[in-house]
Amino acid sequence: MLFNSYIFVFIFLPLAVTGYYWLHKIGKPKTALCFLLIMSMWFYGYNSVEYLFMLSVSIILNYAVVQRMRKTSGLGRRRIMLMAGLAVNIGILFYFKYYDFFAENVNLAFKTDFKPLGLMLPLGISFYTFQQLSYVIDSYRNECENYSFLEYASYVSFFPQLIAGPIVYHNELIPALKDKANHRPNYENLSRGIYAFALGLAKKALIADTFSKAVAAGYGNIGDLNTVSVITVMICYSMQIYFDFSGYCDMAYGIGYMFNVRLPVNFNSPYKAASISEFWDRWHMTLTRFFTKYVYIPLGGSRRGKARTYINVMIVFLVSGIWHGANWTFILWGIINGIGNVFDKAFGKFFRWVPRAVGVALTFCFSTMAWSLFRADSVSDALRLWRHLGERGDNMLYAPITDAFNDLIEVKMLCRIGFGGLVERLPYAPLLLFMTVAVLSCFLLKNTQEKTAGMRFNGREIITVIVLVMWSILSMSDVSEFLYFNF
Repeated sequence: MLFNSYIFVFIFLPLAVTGYYWLHKIGKPKTALCFLLIMSMWFYGYNSVEYLFMLSVSIILNYAVVQRMRKTSGLGRRRIMLMAGLAVNIGILFYFKYYDFFAENVNLAFKTDFKPLGLMLPLGISFYTFQQLSYVIDSYRNECENYSFLEYASYVSFFPQLIAGPIVYHNELIPALKDKANHRPNYENLSRGIYAFALGLAKKALIADTFSKAVAAGYGNIGDLNTVSVITVMICYSMQIYFDFSGYCDMAYGIGYMFNVRLPVNFNSPYKAASISEFWDRWHMTLTRFFTKYVYIPLGGSRRGKARTYINVMIVFLVSGIWHGANWTFILWGIINGIGNVFDKAFGKFFRWVPRAVGVALTFCFSTMAWSLFRADSVSDALRLWRHLGERGDNMLYAPITDAFNDLIEVKMLCRIGFGGLVERLPYAPLLLFMTVAVLSCFLLKNTQEKTAGMRFNGREIITVIVLVMWSILSMSDVSEFLYFNF
């Protein structure tokens, strides 16, 4: 089930929130938590029973490993249980997500004949696998309480963050669900949650999905692009993934508020960053902290000299690239970002004189170039795209890119009320206006967390919510998945 779908907005979400609080009101806290678990399972298994089966098996296996670990006293045996937990999680993830990629490359390198499995990738498997890895590792370190199975299953499957994050630690969610103060509606939190959800829905339905049409047209016809078209497509994808992921994070954050749960901030205006290191402190923040806690620090972090620090950074970004997908494009994207971070750590102090605005512009250009590799179907497609940066051609934008914006319902409405001639004379105007507003908003506007912190739900916010939700719903005829569902 998608956040940006009619069944979620009109049926699932109202039912989940009202049912949860009603069960608490009549004094049934365990039943309320069980209800939340059932609703989360319905949310996850709505489109595929196979997805639900895999999630259930994963939850049961991890809980069993941790319970067995708790009953084991010897360090050696506990370590064996830890290794078993890591093997179960990484093994399942490898089998579904990476086996075909591994088999294909082994066949190519060694002339073997491993058959691809062609398995369906369970939604959100990378997210809930990492979340459970953190639980297993923290249990080994004796950093976890002895949660009941119901509490643990509700933590892993909590539907706002289940499919695309944030990656939440057990001590950030389970205590909040158990806290009696959170078992009755908090109308300030509800208002903030509705506001954040409306902003996120608008980012996805009105902005990200519009850019996606231009991106699909460009990447589907790379050979027809010239310099100006390639640059436009690259910026469009940079905007698409920004507003797509930002929109999901806002909606997840807002739904968490509705349940009196403060999910960790996962997205903090990353295009305002003035360096690559700062960018990764702002983009997918919970994934960054996961790699910091469970990969970078165990490797030695920055404690073993500069050379080892740089190697550790490269390892983290290599793993990050692999985590995002089974394709050389993701691996190279991770390496490129690792190089950028190492360069920043090694030489950043020599560029402190550079104005912040220049640093922000350069970081945006770097990330946009890297995103073009991230989006490409293959490394060869990325290279073709970059080669076409030198194809001046007639310096006219590829028509399907322009059409993606001229075909917007809003533009057609303007044409019907008398502005059709203007659009015909200035066919690039909708694209330029849309892109300019989107880009500037990334650099100049407050993010959703800043807007919701301490807000008062007054008339202006109410009107904003109503307009954004209605406008988004009218634009949801083509319901699309979030980009991070694929990772």
